[in-house]
Amino acid sequence: MKDISKANRINEAIRAREVRLIGEQGERLGVLPIAEALEIAQGRNLDLVEVAPQGDPPVCRLLDWGKYSYERSKKAREARKAQTPVVIKEMRLRPKTGEHDINFKVNRMRGFLEEGFKVKVRVLFRGREITHPEIAHQMLSNIATGLKDIAVVEYYPRMEGRSMFMVLSPGAKKK
Repeated sequence: MKDISKANRINEAIRAREVRLIGEQGERLGVLPIAEALEIAQGRNLDLVEVAPQGDPPVCRLLDWGKYSYERSKKAREARKAQTPVVIKEMRLRPKTGEHDINFKVNRMRGFLEEGFKVKVRVLFRGREITHPEIAHQMLSNIATGLKDIAVVEYYPRMEGRSMFMVLSPGAKKK
């Protein structure tokens, strides 16, 4: 069924003189005066809902508005439950971080990526270290190549204040 927003007019709120009426199962009932369409809706214990006000004449549908809005809100709740928030784990490094420490952190990042988390790798600069961003860029490039078998670079290395960062997301197929 087509999605009907809250802005649609219902029953007596419909202002058109005549409407194109669609039944409960989607059958076309023709173009009718608004009074006759309202009588049909009341006779079937349903609501007359304007679904396409821009049409000539406007298109209205017969349905149980309370039941429809309840089911729509129920589906929206289920969709919200099914959503999993994207969690980004962050690893912080310094330009002077040793090779062994970097390898240790790369293994930790590998674990996060295998669990399905995104990883933000940030190289923090202090003092005059910021005059050599190429060191951080090289570190981040080495990390990306070390994880290319299970990760995809989502954001390539870029500066943000006194740090350089990149974002890796799980995605490359394991060999």
